[in-house]
Amino acid sequence: MKDNLPLWTPSDQFRRSTPMFAFMQEANRRYSQELNSFSDLHAWSINSRADFWTAVWDFCGIKGDRGERPLINPDRMLEASFFPDASLNFAENLLSTSGTGDALVFRGEDKVSYRWSWDHLHEVVSKLQQALRALGIGEGDRIAAMMPNLPETVAFMLAAASIGAIWSSCSPDFGEQGVMDRFGQIEPKLFIACSGYWYNSKLQNIASKVGAIAGRLGVPTVIVPYAGGVTSALDATPGARLLEDFTKPYGAKPVEFTRLPFSHPLFILFSSGTTGVPKCIVHSAGGSLLQLVKEHRLHCGVVPGDKVFYFTTCGWMMWNWLVVGLAAGATLCLYDGSPFAPDGKVLFDYAQAEGFAVFGTSAKYIDAVRKSGLTPMTSHDLSALRLMTSTGSPLSPEGFSFVYEGIKNNVQLASISGGTDIVSCFVLGNPLSPVWRGEIQGPGLGLAMDVWDDQGRPVRQEKGELVCTTAFPSMPVMFWNDPGKAKYKAAYFERFDNLWCHGDFAEWTEHDGLIIHGRSDATLNPGGVRIGTAEIYNQVEQLPEVEEALCIGQDWDDDVRVVLFVRLASGVDLDESLSKTIRDKIRIGASPRHVPAKIIAVPEIPRTKSGKIVELAVREIVHGRPVKNMEALANPEALAHFGNRPQLRT
Repeated sequence: MKDNLPLWTPSDQFRRSTPMFAFMQEANRRYSQELNSFSDLHAWSINSRADFWTAVWDFCGIKGDRGERPLINPDRMLEASFFPDASLNFAENLLSTSGTGDALVFRGEDKVSYRWSWDHLHEVVSKLQQALRALGIGEGDRIAAMMPNLPETVAFMLAAASIGAIWSSCSPDFGEQGVMDRFGQIEPKLFIACSGYWYNSKLQNIASKVGAIAGRLGVPTVIVPYAGGVTSALDATPGARLLEDFTKPYGAKPVEFTRLPFSHPLFILFSSGTTGVPKCIVHSAGGSLLQLVKEHRLHCGVVPGDKVFYFTTCGWMMWNWLVVGLAAGATLCLYDGSPFAPDGKVLFDYAQAEGFAVFGTSAKYIDAVRKSGLTPMTSHDLSALRLMTSTGSPLSPEGFSFVYEGIKNNVQLASISGGTDIVSCFVLGNPLSPVWRGEIQGPGLGLAMDVWDDQGRPVRQEKGELVCTTAFPSMPVMFWNDPGKAKYKAAYFERFDNLWCHGDFAEWTEHDGLIIHGRSDATLNPGGVRIGTAEIYNQVEQLPEVEEALCIGQDWDDDVRVVLFVRLASGVDLDESLSKTIRDKIRIGASPRHVPAKIIAVPEIPRTKSGKIVELAVREIVHGRPVKNMEALANPEALAHFGNRPQLRT
């Protein structure tokens, strides 16, 4: 495909059929505007924030009393407050649909499948709500879950939110200390866990881990049967109750919703924790709801009855993102396990069977499908698929091309980026603008996103820091156990005064799109020139000999040199010829400054639980410094391949 042409352009008929277009027309009518394009709409959304967020509340049908004041202290990011007089309940907004239609569809690899209607979801949430209240759990109390991505997990979260409790979750593959590093900080009043789970077609029995964590937390525990091991989980956890026994005393009745202030805490999410104990990031009910409903309804165009899928675990903020699809009346398609079990077609089989309208996944998954030789475009009926989204790491230009050449040629592809810090996106897709190869379509509505250089000046078509210059609703309420917000301020506001600095290395394009070049703290700096690691990955991972790569800067001879680690395809050796091929590919595709001084083959790349490669941890190992929190890694043993390498001593 030619780079001077967009990969996808919305037809006028498509544009006019979208909720974003309808919203734009409503803004024109209500506020006497003349908005005709996404850039018009975005400019209005940041120049008239109070009007914009009021319009989002009304257009998206938020249930609650929004009060008279949309925004106070608008010019001070840390003092700004959205809808300070409002009252609402997060769960009430997600449970506004009823009936016998599907609310939740679930598949656990090829082992388990079932579906819940809206009415059944209401019934389960009601019983859980009654059980939580019987335990004395109420507003502000924490509930912690180590669970797969099950319908029961969604129901527990909704029950917690319905009474004003604070929800926190992780996936069951976390180690005992990794769970305690998170939940031990927030002192929950209830612990929820599964008895086991499936991964890569194998049963993972976690009974002893559940018992150990429950014992250390010292709180009531509920065991949710899923993949066997129920008896051993109960034996290992004295006093624990099965889910069925937990709810048995209670009959079905309408769910009661406690309406609370807009800023009332809803979720505690955790930073990756690869450089220390994870930060506990507290997000509000109102801010999370308003921001995510905006993304689902306007940016993703979700309408009632759409099937929405995101491949995620309960330890990644995309799970919190996904569940808000219920507020749009969508059916959530949940999946737990490996995306390649029993084979690489499993998610596309699921998409075909259910008719996904939205298929969300990671950039690494798209690249893995590309390298596997699968072409879903020819093997599957994806006629219902309207939007494919990608996040977790920057999607390479080749990944963009593959979606249109191998998956579907007329789908909107939205590369998105934001994170745990804002439980949403700073930059993402929109249905009114073209998709260009290698570019995120643009900023989120209501977000004054920009790219600044080291001197604090806005730059165009030049790499710099991703910043947000005004307050937005889904800024964290606080960090847990952070007196005076010291850690909070240090995380986002230390670099520039009164300005959110996100920690991404980014660039505006000529099409008003964005490219994310990697995390700022992983940016390479050879000879004083800042280089994003994604720029190197985009080149080297095109080579069929290279499965994946990880790049760091090594302190060397009073400077920094680029070191590239590669995991090679089966049967491939890193000889002089392949090393030259890699260097030539990077030199031609990126620049001579990007060419690594050292290329080293490793059998495995270390990753976080959510699948992100951990450049900082490898950098610490290479420099002989300890990694502070090994429990944050899915495969900590992989770090052994990076220490004491003789190639790094010359």
